[in-house]
Amino acid sequence: MDRLRRRDRRGVPAVLDWERTLAFRRHLWSYGLGVAEAMDTAQRGMGLDHPTTRELIRRSAAEARAVGARIVAGVATDQLPAGPATLADVTRAYREQLDEVQEAGARPVLMCSRDLAAAAQGPEDYLRVYDELLTAADGPVVLHWLGSMFDPALAGYWGASDLDLAADTVVELVKAHESRVDGIKVSLLDAAREVALRRRLPAGVRLYTGDDFHYPELIRGDEVGHSDALLGVFAAIAPAAAAALAALDRDDLAAYDAIFAPTVPLARHLFATPTWFYKTGIVFLAWLAGHQDHFTMVGGLQSGRSPAHLATLLTLADAAGLLPDAERAAARARAFFATAGVDQ
Repeated sequence: MDRLRRRDRRGVPAVLDWERTLAFRRHLWSYGLGVAEAMDTAQRGMGLDHPTTRELIRRSAAEARAVGARIVAGVATDQLPAGPATLADVTRAYREQLDEVQEAGARPVLMCSRDLAAAAQGPEDYLRVYDELLTAADGPVVLHWLGSMFDPALAGYWGASDLDLAADTVVELVKAHESRVDGIKVSLLDAAREVALRRRLPAGVRLYTGDDFHYPELIRGDEVGHSDALLGVFAAIAPAAAAALAALDRDDLAAYDAIFAPTVPLARHLFATPTWFYKTGIVFLAWLAGHQDHFTMVGGLQSGRSPAHLATLLTLADAAGLLPDAERAAARARAFFATAGVDQ
């Protein structure tokens, strides 16, 4: 959800407004939540370049230490030049970013790599690359499985288009490195598949849900277990999420369900197809809520959703009680829709 300003020349990296960027992290921490830094929500692979990403991780991790907050950060291969890469290239790029995240003091999240998806010939290539990374890690890491609905370039990740076969590879990897895997973030928008994978993981290895459609039921869990949350939607619903989780902690399931219920239609709309444009909606809501001063994104991604989509989002956010200053939100929304040519 970073507040970003574009320079005038096309292709020149964006410049972050560090004050607003770090203030938003402090906003999330104030609710007792952790921050998953430099991941898909921060436009990794959709405009945020590697040098700026590295600085974002460094500054956010330092801020987390200063306030005693929790932070994890994405490790990817997006510093590689465009074009084909070998498995050795991919591994070196991963290792470089792994070192950067560890030096910054954040827990690494080994993100899915488009470069690895393009270079790997089968499950054995994924296992070889991840084996080297997990062996090199200073401590436990979080694995990452992002479905093709979030990024079409990740189709067939883990070496199989059949998701059951892909899950077999994930389980094999985790069992081989059980002590080095804190958990795995799964963003497949398939609750039944997530639960099935969760039940196959070794004891002590977490399943971090990235399912922005079914998160209340997955976090609530069942008699066998539950999923922890590592969700993009929490950037938009932090106050409600914190209140719902507090209710769950005190076993008030009725309050938990009631608090989360109005956020689900909002989340489903945010993450509607094409799912990868969900970030546009998150930034729109952040602007309406006063966390940033404009509705502009790297690469012009603010145009990723239509005015009609954003109008519905505004209505759903209001129904969920997520607009802290209704007058400011209304004034900004009117200005946006007027500029977009929508009759008021």
